[in-house]
Amino acid sequence: MTVLKALLKRKTVAIALFYILIVVVAAVFAPWLAPHDPTEQFFEGLSLEGAPLPPGGEFWLGTDLLGRDLLSRVIYGARTSLIIGIVSNGIAVVIGTLVGVTAGFVRGWLGSVLMRLTDLMMAFPALLLAIALAAILQPSLWIVAMVIAMVNWVQIARVIYSETISLSSKDFVAVERTIGVSAPRILFSHLLPHLLPTILVWATLGISTTVLLEATLSFLGVGVQPPMPSWGNIIFESQTYFISAMWLVLFPGIAIIALSLSFNLVGDALRDELDPTLKGRR
Repeated sequence: MTVLKALLKRKTVAIALFYILIVVVAAVFAPWLAPHDPTEQFFEGLSLEGAPLPPGGEFWLGTDLLGRDLLSRVIYGARTSLIIGIVSNGIAVVIGTLVGVTAGFVRGWLGSVLMRLTDLMMAFPALLLAIALAAILQPSLWIVAMVIAMVNWVQIARVIYSETISLSSKDFVAVERTIGVSAPRILFSHLLPHLLPTILVWATLGISTTVLLEATLSFLGVGVQPPMPSWGNIIFESQTYFISAMWLVLFPGIAIIALSLSFNLVGDALRDELDPTLKGRR
């Protein structure tokens, strides 16, 4: 609660948290908040020339090239982005933490193998690797989540590894080992509680990266596939109308940027509050 109060004192962070709350509410209650079925094609949703309708009237954000309500698709797209963001980033945090803690605490040949594997994964551009994996596998909501998790865990593993090495060299760990405390107890009672703030910060910052990566994959056609709406594939489907129907790109684009920026702001603020080395610098 103390951390939350400190975050809310910052206006930009409070606005970011409010926007995240709006997106979460929209995702959870999408069937009740969306004015229309996101896949329903309305005859009256197109002009006489067959072009999408601009915002106004029955369709608050306009319609897409098939006459579907854009507001409903953006609301349901929030659900897709959040599911992928939370699931894939959660998996990435778990894998990265396991690899980083094991390599930093156990060390030896096992630690060397794990970190060389991490270095190998870091050598590949994340976006190209994600595109390759998504193209090989048949894209779906859960496949995209797994693909993003497989390319996002390496940065977390590196950070956790460095933190674990640093903590393992502290005097209190040496004292625990001297008096015969078991390795699992040292790990779970002393190291993990100290690593928790770092894990929490990276879990928050990672959602921002995940949302952007999902939108990029969907825009390139190897992410979440239509008719399931996601912010990225809404832009992908509307790329031929960039100029003549700008609202088709503008609204989902704003949603992507705002959500990514919001998680970045919250993550940075959490790091400031939870990292003792940064206190007193603000």
